[in-house]
Amino acid sequence: MNTSGASNPAGASASADSPATRPTWLPRYLPELQGLRGIAVLAVVLYHCHPLLVGTPLYAASLWGWSGVNLFFVLSGFLITSILLEARGRPHYFRNFYARRALRIWPVYLLLLALCYSVPLWFLGDTLAHQAHWRTLAAYALFVQNLQHTPLPGTLGPTWSLAIEEQYYLLWAPLVWLLGARRLVLSLVLCGLLILSPTLRTLHPHWLTSTHTLIHLDGIALGSLLAIALLTLRRSRQTWLALGFLFAGCGWLATATVAAGTAFLDSALAFLFCGLLLIAIAGGGARLLAPLRRGPLAFYGTISYGLYMIHILVFVYFGSFSSRLTLMGTTGQLLITLLRLLASTLAATLLWYGFESQILKLKARF
Repeated sequence: MNTSGASNPAGASASADSPATRPTWLPRYLPELQGLRGIAVLAVVLYHCHPLLVGTPLYAASLWGWSGVNLFFVLSGFLITSILLEARGRPHYFRNFYARRALRIWPVYLLLLALCYSVPLWFLGDTLAHQAHWRTLAAYALFVQNLQHTPLPGTLGPTWSLAIEEQYYLLWAPLVWLLGARRLVLSLVLCGLLILSPTLRTLHPHWLTSTHTLIHLDGIALGSLLAIALLTLRRSRQTWLALGFLFAGCGWLATATVAAGTAFLDSALAFLFCGLLLIAIAGGGARLLAPLRRGPLAFYGTISYGLYMIHILVFVYFGSFSSRLTLMGTTGQLLITLLRLLASTLAATLLWYGFESQILKLKARF
């Protein structure tokens, strides 16, 4: 596909059955998204340090760090759905998608499992015999660990969101292949998911776990809807930018008021993050967005997957040293937080340059 976009003018309308093509103003590579990834992963890391930040100005912000996962979901939904729509009709649709997805996800995932199981009493907090039960291993192999009522070991906690994404795309890729020419139907499916998740959170049936896929689909579904809209509706960059501010404003207002503390909080956050994503997309090149394109946030976006997966393992590794610093009170706790960030950043950087990026070169074959 021509990366410059479709031949239709930006203001013209396009049929939902027409081939998925980018508008003329939308480049294939969006560097601002790296900065958004960086914000998401730093929020999660900060959240897992929040007990150490009590009494500091960072404490209130750290309590919201869990929402970084929601931002990851929105980004993933947008990017993967864009890829699937544009790849539809090309040779080796399934082989290329799943092979590239495996190269991106599995190596670091398997490495994390290997490290944790190498010293189970330390990194899993349990004996090997218990943690090596066939049901447990099968759950990790099939990416269904988030559906189990047994809590995950802390070091493997981040894999719950990874499992949700893998389950979603296992089913979403065939749906896009079957219904990609009928994008209105795809959009209705996604709208159904947007209704389903908060409804189930409200009802909270006994079989649901707190990490169950069906109650965490708001962000992925909304990101996927945004991808369909951008590749279908021919509107100007300015129109999309205005919609981004509208979504972000309404999402923020709902998060701070009516949705706070309710089953609709994740939905409100999804709209907020979808708006921010749309601002980053339609406002690409703006000076105010420069911190998203380059600098620390963009760097953290580059290493975000590895950092997300291994940061708790790094925290555990330095646990005994950190416990000594707690004797220093608030100063010691801030030092522990800084140590955790620096150590996990270093580990994720080494992981990226020495492992991830080398394996990702194989994606060129697909």
